[in-house]
Amino acid sequence: MSDDDCIGAGNGLAKSSRGTVASLAATIFLSSLGGSVSNVGLPTLSSAFRISFPQAQWIVLAYFLAVISLIVNAGRLADSVSRQRLLLAGLLLFGLASIGAGAASSFWFLIAARTLQGMGGAIMLVLAIALVCDTVSPARLGGALGLLGAMSGLGTAAGPSLGGLLIAGFGWRALFLVNVPICIAIAWMVHRTVPRRRHATAAPWRPDWVGTVMLIVALCAYCYAATPESGRFAAGNLVALALAMAGAAGFVLVERRAADPLLRLEMLRDPSLCGNLGMSVIGSTVIMATLVVGPFYLVDGLKMTPAQAGLALSVGPVTSAVGGVPIGRLVDRLGIVPMSIAGLAIMAAGAAGLAVGEGIVGLPRFIGSLIVVMGGYGVFQIANNAAVMAKSSPATRGTFAGLMNLSRNIGLVTGASVMASIFSATAHTMAGQFPDALAAAHGLKTTFAVAAGLAALAAAVGLSSGAIPLFRRRENRRG
Repeated sequence: MSDDDCIGAGNGLAKSSRGTVASLAATIFLSSLGGSVSNVGLPTLSSAFRISFPQAQWIVLAYFLAVISLIVNAGRLADSVSRQRLLLAGLLLFGLASIGAGAASSFWFLIAARTLQGMGGAIMLVLAIALVCDTVSPARLGGALGLLGAMSGLGTAAGPSLGGLLIAGFGWRALFLVNVPICIAIAWMVHRTVPRRRHATAAPWRPDWVGTVMLIVALCAYCYAATPESGRFAAGNLVALALAMAGAAGFVLVERRAADPLLRLEMLRDPSLCGNLGMSVIGSTVIMATLVVGPFYLVDGLKMTPAQAGLALSVGPVTSAVGGVPIGRLVDRLGIVPMSIAGLAIMAAGAAGLAVGEGIVGLPRFIGSLIVVMGGYGVFQIANNAAVMAKSSPATRGTFAGLMNLSRNIGLVTGASVMASIFSATAHTMAGQFPDALAAAHGLKTTFAVAAGLAALAAAVGLSSGAIPLFRRRENRRG
């Protein structure tokens, strides 16, 4: 699909492409909603299934692990088949898995359903970004990605607030069943508005099953290693960490020898691309701390109801949603470099706001810092996504979208495991026990002190790799 097919001569999108972009933005919203709607329900689900805090983390981890495991394959497949039909298949899988999660009678059945949800979410994420890049001219890609970022923020914001209301009114099963009518509506929109054409340079897709299995093993072992049962690392965690390192090494060896590898390692010879992906991992780690640690702090530390906690947690993502399109336009106008730096600096400042001070972190301070962290992440994510996709060609957009989402979701998994474990350990949360307000505040401050340091680390990675080339600013301006 050429730009001329989709872009009007004026300042906005051509009328023929507006419906396509709206459908794809709605797809991003659904995927974000599916990933965040259960977060505020973790304390409720812990009680319903009689599981500990570390076990409850796997309700979140199962979704993101599935996204990570399938997302590169989904990107490769998106470069080989009709992107519209693959997107519809992802929506169907997501909807069916949501029904399964809502009907779960055991913890492990719920985990299986969440895994299938994540597989559908992976397809949706990759295809939405690839199809937007097919539809929008490079000069306006920042604005379009800003819209997707806004819808991602809106879905993330709607998850906690909607989840709290659903639990209060209908019980925890409604957390997952709510996705079904939304999924049906978006599938209808995609069918009506997204072209069915296959990319002219598409190549046959040959799945790399060995590489996929090695990646899954490494990621699952990594998550288990970072999720100590009692807040302290034991022998099992060390064994899992060793298995994760061995799996990662095995994955690299397999990919080097594969005729059609899952991940072409030569793509990672570009230091600036590696820097962009590394920053994405770190930034997503920080933001997941707010989404996983936040509910436990508000419910168990400040003794709020799930509905109240969900409403409080929605404030930060709403900030990202409202600012998404204007931020995207600023990326087009000011350039990727200054917006990336600004976003990371704002994230660090917001995290530091939760890390300092004595006593309990009150609700006003929590909400204010959350707004700053989420706003900064919105700025950084849009600029960084534009930088990654600018390095792709029409024939590799699916693969690059897959890499971009892979890095983001590795960060989300890290945040859901490592950052939650830091909170658990420093708040003295033992299996089956919950911290008092002072202990929870101590855990929150420690967690976000680490988060502030990670935001600074992301900036260092960008500067050292050339992903944030301060002395080549003109080359990074768009339009």
